[in-house]
Amino acid sequence: MSGSLVIGVGNRDRGDDGAGLEVARRLGQRGGADVAVLEADGEASTLIEAWAGRPRVVIVDAAASGQRRPGSVWRLDARQGPLPARQFSSSTHAWGVAEAVEMARALGSLPESLVVFGIEGRSFGFGEGLSAEVEAAIDEAV
Repeated sequence: MSGSLVIGVGNRDRGDDGAGLEVARRLGQRGGADVAVLEADGEASTLIEAWAGRPRVVIVDAAASGQRRPGSVWRLDARQGPLPARQFSSSTHAWGVAEAVEMARALGSLPESLVVFGIEGRSFGFGEGLSAEVEAAIDEAV
């Protein structure tokens, strides 16, 4: 398998947690011969399986750092070191993007390039819909 993979992570029913999924949806609409787009729940095994054999992977996920304003978009190079686990949303099984990256690092199965974009969220409560700040950040992330 060749080419790049963009993975949007999140849950549309948890407010701003759907940010990564919305970025992936919009990128998927654009298309691209060498870029595949996947929407995922953030489960570690799902992510590791999805990026197997891909040289370049980008993950987009909602974040809750408490250190940035809602709607902030930030970038981390996961090859350079551990991701701040408590800043990224977790799957329903309490393992999220940061844990998937660290598991893959331990197993020697990280892609050659793995970049994670966080979109700082405001609200992660039940209910559909992104906050105004996160909705405005989607275009920047795309």
